[in-house]
Amino acid sequence: MKALVSLFWSSRPVSWVNTAFPFFAAYLFVSERIDLTLILGTLFFLIPYNFLMYGINDVFDFESDLRNPRKGGIEGALLDPKYHSLTIWASVGFAAVFVVYLLLVGSLEANLWLGLTLLAVLAYSVPKLRFKERPFLDSFTSAVHFVGPMVYGLVLAGSAITDPKVIEVLIAFMSWGMASHAFGAVQDVRADREAGIKSVATQIGARNTVRFAFALYIVAALVVMTIGWHGVVASLAVVPYLVIISPYLNITDQDCERANGGWKKFIWLNFAAGALISLVVINYFQAN
Repeated sequence: MKALVSLFWSSRPVSWVNTAFPFFAAYLFVSERIDLTLILGTLFFLIPYNFLMYGINDVFDFESDLRNPRKGGIEGALLDPKYHSLTIWASVGFAAVFVVYLLLVGSLEANLWLGLTLLAVLAYSVPKLRFKERPFLDSFTSAVHFVGPMVYGLVLAGSAITDPKVIEVLIAFMSWGMASHAFGAVQDVRADREAGIKSVATQIGARNTVRFAFALYIVAALVVMTIGWHGVVASLAVVPYLVIISPYLNITDQDCERANGGWKKFIWLNFAAGALISLVVINYFQAN
């Protein structure tokens, strides 16, 4: 029972919907049908995908997580070493069951997107690659974790993503995801430096990272507005983020932990903002 509880929290249940909903909405709006692929794909991005992503992260980040006071709750599990091997095998095996089915029913293009999305999940944490320790690439990869399921859902349902406007939408969504990751890294500047972990925030400092995130949110809003009224509506989701991070524009490395107050608000804001952006963007794909 303790093992099951540990594995459950390792999957970050508070974040499940952030990856499942983009896929669900993308596939449903484009295909206009509820079928086995929609159900299994949504289940995959709801639990196995997050278990794979966060479980592996918890295993290989254990030493640094020990030094991080915010680990051990909804913001990140502190996984007992005795469960590390179980976590890796269970997360890979659980995901593989769904991936096999999705590869069988998907087109070559869809399978390519699924493969790239899963590669980003593994590359973020596994040794040697460790994209999470490559400044700026860490934010980019983190954004792919959430944008990838939506793109995969669109392609799996038969939508093309070569239209210039579609590309603009994806750039905006990626900018939003990168901004969220960058701001999230600010609170861990001191803990990461003590553990010898690099990130966008340790590279350019807490203050510059907040300003980098602020700029990316503005870029996301401006880019998405170019597609028309859909984009104007979607851009409104950026406003609360700008309001939340504004008090931290002059934060220092010494008081970086103060950013945790804003990050906790992000956790709940992401539900509403992610839903709004996904619906507007997918509606645009459907209309075009």
